[in-house]
Amino acid sequence: MFDHIEPAPRDPILGLGEAFREDPNPRKINLSVGVYQDEDGKTPIQESVRRASRLVLERQKTMSYLPIPGSPAYAAAVQRLLFGTAHEVVTSGRAATSHAPGGTGALRVAADFIHQQLPNATVWLTQPTWPNHPQIFAAAGVPTKSFPYFNAKANNLAFKELLAAIEKMPPGDAILLHGCCHNPTGIDPTPDQWKTLADAIDGRGLLPLLDFAYQGFAEGIDEDAVGLRTLCRPGAELIVCSSFSKNFGLYCERVGALTIIAKDKRAADTVQSQVKVCIRSNYSNPPAHGAELVTTILNDAELRGLWEQEVAGMRGRINGMRELLVKTLQAKGVPGDYSFITRQRGMFSFSGLTPPQVETLKQKYAIYIVGSGRINVAGITSENVEPLCDAIAEVQ
Repeated sequence: MFDHIEPAPRDPILGLGEAFREDPNPRKINLSVGVYQDEDGKTPIQESVRRASRLVLERQKTMSYLPIPGSPAYAAAVQRLLFGTAHEVVTSGRAATSHAPGGTGALRVAADFIHQQLPNATVWLTQPTWPNHPQIFAAAGVPTKSFPYFNAKANNLAFKELLAAIEKMPPGDAILLHGCCHNPTGIDPTPDQWKTLADAIDGRGLLPLLDFAYQGFAEGIDEDAVGLRTLCRPGAELIVCSSFSKNFGLYCERVGALTIIAKDKRAADTVQSQVKVCIRSNYSNPPAHGAELVTTILNDAELRGLWEQEVAGMRGRINGMRELLVKTLQAKGVPGDYSFITRQRGMFSFSGLTPPQVETLKQKYAIYIVGSGRINVAGITSENVEPLCDAIAEVQ
């Protein structure tokens, strides 16, 4: 019965990681998959995570199932991280958080919830967006459309076009925004633009859906939550999909969360009952270990302080690599103004490289970049930046 099945194409991002691992070239460079790397090209285990792991092991008394939405302590820690301890969303109890397997798992549960409870809604995606976004919603049977986000000529936010598109979206639809460190462009709204967006979304009667995967990688833990907290005006409804793969380095633990903000606590409890139905028919209940690590770190003042220092260190290294890349491109005489790379935030940069150039870089120089030209800046090191810029100069 399987003879008619054709091989599926490789994933456009994870498939590049597979090809990179298979490449025997000792000088190969991987700038594709969104994984943080240190100066040695390694993805380290954070010291805060190492210490928390020992505490979790000492305290653990059972490996029984978690509740469907996961640990209440984890949910509370996530909410405090997202909103702060005194935010009205937290004090009113109108937020309900479920532990999901990664940010992707949270997005899929959100998609299932929209499909079941908001069957007439279309989800609007930024153009461009993370390539897995449309796939997740399509798999859940939720239609998607795109709206302008990136001004390619000026390498900035197409804010006027974005606002004009919002004014044409049907009330009751959902609009997916990136909380910070937009993937793939690295371009975020300013605090004032977030306020304007919140006004426009609220006035149009849209449901904001926030993909919040990089908290702490742009400006800081609290600073990066400005968009989320601006959208969360009293009584506003919102869906937040957060991930702790990047800022805690817990990639293989798949730690994420789905937070639904309703108009009041009663509505949040009702919505949460339906979210639990979605989870039960998907993965039933979440894995425990990664969430215990996050909860332990966030609830321990010393570990929390250490973790914030480590996040700041990662953010600083990424920004340093942005500056080094631009400086080296200029020194190599590569045509064009690449200063926009230093204005972008987070792990990714929309480099402006074309698909043919990307393919040449892979075939001739074993440099792996997503076909759109998005590069993972965290994959750049002081050792590989010279050959990288030499290769870019050659394909211009």
